[in-house]
Order: sequence, then C-alpha cells, then structure tokens
Amino acid sequence: MGRSRGGLTTKIHALVDALGRPILLKLTEGQAHDGRSAADMYGSVRAGHTLLADRAYDSDGLRDMLAERGAVANIRLMPTRRRFPAFDAELYKQRNHVERFFSKLKHFRAIATRYDKRDDNFLASVQLASLRIWLRTYESVT
Repeated sequence: MGRSRGGLTTKIHALVDALGRPILLKLTEGQAHDGRSAADMYGSVRAGHTLLADRAYDSDGLRDMLAERGAVANIRLMPTRRRFPAFDAELYKQRNHVERFFSKLKHFRAIATRYDKRDDNFLASVQLASLRIWLRTYESVT
C-alpha cells in the first residue's frame, strides 16, 4: 500500500472497546501520519466515552472534537507540547487492551507476514481475524 525505504508498508489502526475487542479497523500507508489519517475513525466515540490513545494521536484538534461530543481524551502528551491538557496516568494503563489486541492479531500468520498484497484483501483478512478474536470472548470454557 505505502512505499518507503523498507519496501511496501501498511499501518493498521484499531478502535477497541474496554475488553480489547475491535470496533473499527482501518488501513493506511506506512508513511502516513497517524493522527491525521485516523481522524475519521472517531465517529463512534460518543458522550461519556473516554478515548485512550498513543502520543502519535495527540493534537488539540482531536481533543476539541471529542470535547464537543462530550467525550474525554486521555492521550499521552508529546514531549514538545507547550500547553499541557489533563492526563491521567492510571487510566492510561488501560490502553494495554489495544496492545493485547494487536498481539492477538499477530498470531494469525497471514496478517503477521502480510500474504495479501492488495489492501482490500489484507483488510478483509484483518477483519476475519478480528471476528475470530471477538468469538473467543464468547467461547465456553467448560
């Protein structure tokens, strides 16, 4: 999808719920900026929700957009920031659910090695793997 010095690269952006289950997935080129390219994913964030995001998504525009909707942004601050919005380090620890989701996603060999060269096929593989991750939460352990 995207060309860089390392070859063809793709980033997977994911919006997950409190249990680490994917809600929304998107692919972008590897060289694209995270915050700008994933801005259209926040349509499902509503009033009363809290968005936990990595520092690549730290921007005043995103914080303002979420505040207009009644949601709270708890995003790790960029070290070069001059204005320091509120940040809760204890709440930010819950962001590990996103990292766990990506760890589970890497267990699917076709995704980890990127067998599909077309972005629509690769996104379908990621969605299929995400569906299987969703189904695991409903499996009976007895």
